[in-house]
Amino acid sequence: MIRLPIVCLFAIALLPLSAGALEDIRLPPGFSIEEYADVPNARSLAIGDNGTLFVGNRKGRSVYAVVENDKGSTQTLELIEGLNAPNGIAFHNGDLYVAETDRVTRYKDIESRMHDVPDGEVLDIQLSSKRHHGWRYIGFGPDDKLYISIGAPCNVCEETGYAEIVRMNPDGSERETYASGVRNSVGFTWHPETGEFWFSDNGRDMLGDDLPACELNRAPEKGLHFGFPYCHAGEILDPEFGSGKDCGDYTPPAQKLGPHVAPLGLEFYSGDMFPAEYRGQIFIAEHGSWNRSKKIGYRITLVRLEGGRAVSYEPFADGWLQNESVSGRPVDLEVLGDGSMLVSDDFAGKVYRITYRDPN
Repeated sequence: MIRLPIVCLFAIALLPLSAGALEDIRLPPGFSIEEYADVPNARSLAIGDNGTLFVGNRKGRSVYAVVENDKGSTQTLELIEGLNAPNGIAFHNGDLYVAETDRVTRYKDIESRMHDVPDGEVLDIQLSSKRHHGWRYIGFGPDDKLYISIGAPCNVCEETGYAEIVRMNPDGSERETYASGVRNSVGFTWHPETGEFWFSDNGRDMLGDDLPACELNRAPEKGLHFGFPYCHAGEILDPEFGSGKDCGDYTPPAQKLGPHVAPLGLEFYSGDMFPAEYRGQIFIAEHGSWNRSKKIGYRITLVRLEGGRAVSYEPFADGWLQNESVSGRPVDLEVLGDGSMLVSDDFAGKVYRITYRDPN
């Protein structure tokens, strides 16, 4: 790994809701959205112990850090470049983990070395170099394990070692499959109280505008199979791979989402800024459709839970899609220490911040 110097790219003041396309975003009363940082092709987000926001990148080759100063502005730094679709990032015990298509690299004690990034340590993890659904999403669970999504290398196919989420020790040892039958998950998280694993999954294409639904899934234990490529959305047998199969043999979605909305990052709200009714509920970044005659998604949705079960699915932040014209594509979500929520947008190359103030 070649270490490259940090380059300061941008220093911006936070912009009001009326700036650019943000004036079109519809939110519940009391909520507002503003630009937080410019980050090229902003994808996965992770927050360090000192509040640094780390941002991955899929179409480019770099990982970025966003730092906020005491004057209410942010600075975007290019930490590492020359990578291979470094979409997945995670922060754990002071170290930054970066997942490229075919490897995961750990950068130790990153927040104290951002102006002298240490050489990365490539973990001994075998990952495919296939690019179809090859951008990784990673995260550390409450079990101190590193989780990695391994997307299917196709629209729909049956190949061993793909369409699963694996987990392992932080050094890459003791790898095991946690969930299988997962076409392409680009977002997962854990319930803040129960520790249960929840993840999004992108449904297959080429079954028409309205089939199948994308999925929000719940995996309270390892070993569950979520149907791909045999059964989709818990109820649709695949026309090619479903023969002789029964959807009842697989774990159904916790919540069916819109068809082709492309759900990516998701986050349980654990802060204090938003009203109490939002705490412990799931926000989902819907990247937006491509395999549909009329676009859908391009928004943030809210799934409400009762007793650990999904009971509703509704828009929360909507408006990046206007009359088939797209101004942004939400990718990932993170809650800051003050309770505000960050949203990455790889289309506009932005990170936004959503805040709440009681309108009464």
